[in-house]
Order: sequence, then C-alpha cells, then structure tokens
Amino acid sequence: MRVFDNLKLKPLVNGISAAVLALGVSSSVLAEQQVLNVYNWSDYIDPAVLENFQKETGIKLNYDVYDSNEVLEAKLMAGGSGYDVVVPTAAFLERQAKAGIYAPIDMSLLSNAGNLDEDMRAKVDRHDPGNKYNVPYTWGTIGLGYNVAALKQRLGICL
Repeated sequence: MRVFDNLKLKPLVNGISAAVLALGVSSSVLAEQQVLNVYNWSDYIDPAVLENFQKETGIKLNYDVYDSNEVLEAKLMAGGSGYDVVVPTAAFLERQAKAGIYAPIDMSLLSNAGNLDEDMRAKVDRHDPGNKYNVPYTWGTIGLGYNVAALKQRLGICL
C-alpha cells in the first residue's frame, strides 16, 4: 500500500503549491513555466494523485524518485539539479543545508503553516535550526517483528 493512497488530493495540491511559493518561485515565473520539478522517495505518492494535481492546477509536474539518501545527495551536491521541491531525511537535510544547496522557506507564504505539528518541527529543528529549509512532510521508523516460537522451531536456539 502506498503511503498516500488514503489521503485526499486537496491537501497535497495545497502543500505542493505552497512549497513552490515558499521556494521563492514568483507567480509570474510560475505562470510562464507552468512546471514543478519534484524529487521524492519512491512509492510515497500514488501516481493518480500526481495526475490529479496536474489536472487541477494546470502545472506540469516532473516527478522523479530515488531510493536512498545517497542518491539524492549525489544529485543535489553535483549542482544544477533543477528541482523545486526535494524530500531528504532530517540528517541529510542538515548536511545539505550546511552546504548551502537550499533556499530558505518563507513560512509566511504557507497558509497552513500553523497546522504543522510542533513536536515534528521540534524534532526536525535539531537538524535545521529554526526550520529554515524544511516543512515536515512525513515521519516514520523502520521496525522488525519476529515470531519467537517460529524462530526457535526453525533455528533450534534459545531466544
């Protein structure tokens, strides 16, 4: 199941549109180009949502995906990536921001900024003091579950 299969389209449209504005793309440039270049983790947004974004806004979406922080960082650090919105993890955001590859976000342009979770902002603040270069987008952890009885049976060991 994709992460955003169950989310409504409107918040995504508003979020990506706000991100475009926050990254300093003027309305005249946006009207001229009508293109938004996004680089995100694979399988984070349902392709149907991306198609609907383009239909609703009339903005052409170039949506590229990557599978590791290292791939993202290599592309960004090489310069001239052309992406308007990227989705790094917090630790990589910190390194990349220190390298000067991001433009500061003007939070006053984000009409829903007041709805951002303060706990998430505080966590990301450890990597981006003042949350100058990011808007928390998603948060997750990786867990590993196992069946002790099945492992004992198969491996014959005490756990």
